[in-house]
Amino acid sequence: MSKDISKEVLKTVKNKTGKSISPNQINKLASGVKPSTVTDEAELRQLIKQVSAMAKVPVSESTINDIVKAVKSSGLNPNNMETLMKMMMKK
Repeated sequence: MSKDISKEVLKTVKNKTGKSISPNQINKLASGVKPSTVTDEAELRQLIKQVSAMAKVPVSESTINDIVKAVKSSGLNPNNMETLMKMMMKK
């Protein structure tokens, strides 16, 4: 993930939730993400739940399903990360 995208994700989380996530928290979480995370639905769901817990924002099962579909259809293009974060924060 490029630094610009990281900053955008952090900014999106803060704007949508009023809560800050440190770059260290994001880096720690990102270090565990492998290419298989995007293609393995169980791993992807776990990642979504970890981000939700980190941001202290509950994410419903239907939102998780929407995010999984969006990630699979996008191939997790880094340009779509902000959109995915906004999707998580709106429900």
